[in-house]
Amino acid sequence: MSQPAYKAIFFDLDGTLLPLDMDLFIKRYFGALREFASEQGFDGDAFLEALLAATKAMTVEGEGTNADRFWSVFASLLKCDSDGLAPLLDDFYETRFDELGQGIVPTPESARIVSLLKEKGYPLYLTTMPLFPRIAVEKRLGWAGVPVDAFERITSYENSTSVKPYAAYYRENIKAAGVGAESILMVGNNTKEDLAALDLGVDGFLVTDCLLDPIGFDVESVKHGSLAEFLSFVEDLPEGE
Repeated sequence: MSQPAYKAIFFDLDGTLLPLDMDLFIKRYFGALREFASEQGFDGDAFLEALLAATKAMTVEGEGTNADRFWSVFASLLKCDSDGLAPLLDDFYETRFDELGQGIVPTPESARIVSLLKEKGYPLYLTTMPLFPRIAVEKRLGWAGVPVDAFERITSYENSTSVKPYAAYYRENIKAAGVGAESILMVGNNTKEDLAALDLGVDGFLVTDCLLDPIGFDVESVKHGSLAEFLSFVEDLPEGE
C-alpha cells in the first residue's frame, strides 16, 4: 500500500526530534534560573515561584499571546516592569541555557528525516509546546542537530495564543499551514499533547523512543515506531505536492 501524500508535516521537538528526559531537563532548568536570578540580586525562590505561576497562566486559555499572559503575571508578582525583566531573561537564554544541553547526544535520524522531507518538498512546522521564547526553541533545535530554517513556522510563546493539548493550538497551526487538517501529519511522542491533533482530523505518527503516555492510549490504533522506523516511513513517502 502506498503512503499518503501529505501537504504539511507537524513536528514536536522534545522527546521527538530531540532525545530529552523532560523531568531531568525541567529540574536543571529551574535550578539554573534560580541560581541566575540570585546572581542578579533577586530572591531566587521568589523568582522561580513567579516564573512557575506565569508559566501556568500560559496553560489557561485567555486573551492575547502566551507571552502576554506570561509577562502580565511574572512582572506583577516580582513587582517589576517587564521592560526591565525581559533583557534579564534574554541574557539567561543567551549565556546559560546552552549549558542545559550538555550531555545530550542528538539522534542522527532527526537531521536526516528533516533533510529528506525538505528534499521531497514537504512544508515543515515545528509545533512544540509554546511555553518558551523563540530563542530557547532555537537553542534546543541546535541540540537536536536540526536547522532552524527547515521550518515554515516554529511555535513559541511570542506567536502562539494557546498550548497543547487544546484544539485552539492546533487550529492556529492548521490555519498557518493553509491546508486541510486531513492532509497534515503530526509527529510526536506524547499521546495527550501531540495526538490531540487527531481530534481535528490530522493524521499522526507516535514516536516511541521517549514515549509519554499519560492517558493510557492504545498505541496500536495509530502509526507508531522508533525514530529510525519513522525515517523508513519518510523514505517511502512520495514527493510532496
